[in-house]
Amino acid sequence: MIRILIVEDDAVLADGLKKALQSEYEVTTAGTLGEACVCLEQWDYQLLILDINLPDGDGVQFCKAFKQKKDTPVMLLTARDTEQDEITGLEAGADEYITKPFRLGILRARIRLLLRKKQGVRAYEFGELALDFEKKEYRKAEKKLTLSRTEEQVLYLLVSHAGQTLTRDYLIENTWDSYESVEENTLSVCITRLKAKIGAGYIGTVYGIGYQWQRGGET
Repeated sequence: MIRILIVEDDAVLADGLKKALQSEYEVTTAGTLGEACVCLEQWDYQLLILDINLPDGDGVQFCKAFKQKKDTPVMLLTARDTEQDEITGLEAGADEYITKPFRLGILRARIRLLLRKKQGVRAYEFGELALDFEKKEYRKAEKKLTLSRTEEQVLYLLVSHAGQTLTRDYLIENTWDSYESVEENTLSVCITRLKAKIGAGYIGTVYGIGYQWQRGGET
């Protein structure tokens, strides 16, 4: 089973995350960086979820040192929500950055994406369309496509569930950090922009339910 180490000094939050994730993963919690080091010496983990503000050190600096030794995915979990904070975390080697408070559905989705990325299932080709989510390179008929982070996330969810109908609620919950802040037409606008960039035939609308990726791009 996939092992996840959660380094979080808020015992209530750490325990809640463990209970929420332990049906899918083997989860260990540590309240300090010292405890985390002991865990990392004893076991190999496939994902490290790391708070930034810890009693015995800075999670960002720990992340930087850790990533110099291992390529294990690291997700920073923090209340620091400025753009510069996120840039600093990502430049330290973090693979993902999530700010508190967050929705559990978002966390689960980001975990699955990181684990899929580690497994290398991130590149797809559909006729003239080439999508490489690992390198963040997207092309149609050899022409480079520029996608926003939101467009990229929605597209990946659709592509990785090709042939399945994804509900509007599922796409919203697994793309935007705050469900309540998403206006009713936000997803529709995102889908419209994606269709304009990649071709309308690739994304089918299942009226009253959601959307579906169509491999052949049929219209």
